[in-house]
This record gives sequence, structure tokens and C-alpha cells, in this order.
Amino acid sequence: MFGVLGLGAVGICGIAVAALEPAGRFSWVNEGVAEIGARAGLTVQEIVVRGQHNTPRELIRAAIGIRNGDPLLAFSPEAARQRLESIAWIESAEVQRNLSGNITVDIHERRPFAIWQHQNDFAVVDREGRVVSADTLDAFGPLPLLVGVGAQKSGAAVYDLLARSPEVQQRTQALIFVSQRRWNLRLHNGTDVLLPEGHEDAAIARLAELQRTQALLDRPLVSIDMRLPDRLVVRQQPQPEAPPVNHARGRGRG
Repeated sequence: MFGVLGLGAVGICGIAVAALEPAGRFSWVNEGVAEIGARAGLTVQEIVVRGQHNTPRELIRAAIGIRNGDPLLAFSPEAARQRLESIAWIESAEVQRNLSGNITVDIHERRPFAIWQHQNDFAVVDREGRVVSADTLDAFGPLPLLVGVGAQKSGAAVYDLLARSPEVQQRTQALIFVSQRRWNLRLHNGTDVLLPEGHEDAAIARLAELQRTQALLDRPLVSIDMRLPDRLVVRQQPQPEAPPVNHARGRGRG
């Protein structure tokens, strides 16, 4: 207890001197306090990280920036928190430094929501559209596929509408954002469903009803255009042409 109280007094004196001396003196005093604390036994004894699932551990270690045995008072919890929150996977972090020598880090990670395809690039994004990984695309199980510029930021709302209509959702392979205005659904059988801009909820509900009553989504169609409010335009697959029939003529014997 005496060592801790004495060290606190040294720290207070250092701050008072720094207020009167140039910036170089401030740096020297802080380093001196850390060294005095280390000699008094105030070193890092244990670093506990909680909440890490997808964030690479080497990135966390680098962001914390301290190891067991380093001077405890040379460690800034606030600076470590800022470095941790600059990592794409980490939404927020809490860092605490205890005079017992323990440092605890609580991490709150972003959750992988979908795979975003932009041109020929693929990345895992969270619900807000922030890219969290571009390497391990298959490490999180099946995820929705969002395609197009801006799809990563707006796709969650359309996906939630699909979740209300499982007949449509289970047949949907990708959500395609067209001209950053409206959505197409690409079905597993290759059919494109053209949704109306701003009225996706009503269109998806109507599509689910047509599936229940007419199995529309299971038909071999090129597209289902729902952009007009008063009609549904269905484009069918072209029928293969019948092969030409050759009529062989018999030849008489001469």
C-alpha cells in the first residue's frame, strides 16, 4: 500500500512540473514515472481478452501494444481502445488497467451478415454495410449474397422483408441492387424478379401468394416483372426449335 501511495505522489509531482516545463520535460517525467513504477513492482502481470471470435488475434495483440512484464503505467487504456476500434471487425472495445497488474479487454465484434459482390470483388459485410473480411468468405456458413454498388448498405432491409415470406426467401440466390435505386431477386433456377422501387414489401408478399397458389417461382421463366402496379409481366424461356425432318426418297432399281 505504501508503494502505491508513494507512486501516486510522484505522478502528481510530475504533472505539476510538466505544466511549467517544455514538452520535452513532460515526456521525460512520464517515462520516469513508468520506470519508477516498474521498479516498485507495477508491471503487467496478465492480459485478459474477452469477446474475440473473428478478429485475428495478432491484430488484437498489436493494438494492445503491451506484453507481460512491461511497465504498467506506460500503458494507456484509451490509446489501446482507439487502436482496437480501428480494426474492421471490432465495433467497440473497453480497456481497463488495474494496479494489480492485470489488463482486461472486452471486445464487441461486428456480426457477419452477408457477402457483398462488387464487380469481381467479394467481401463479408455487417448489417450496416461495413466490410469486415475479404479473405474468409466461407468461414461463417451460408450468408445472403448482395450484388451491386450500394447493395451492402441497403440490403438488410430487403432481406428482412424476404424473411417474412419463406417461400420466396428459400428460392432466392442473390439480391441485386440495380442503378442504386431498386432491387432484383435472382432465384436459384435463374429467374430474375424485378421489384418495384419503394414497394418491395407489397411485391414480395404478392410473390409469396403466387407461389402458394400457382407455384410461379418453380416455373422455367426468364423474368417476372413486378414494376407496374396493375400487372405482372412474365417472360418465359424460349422453346427449343424442332429439328428439321429429312424425308429420304427411295431409289428404284435400274
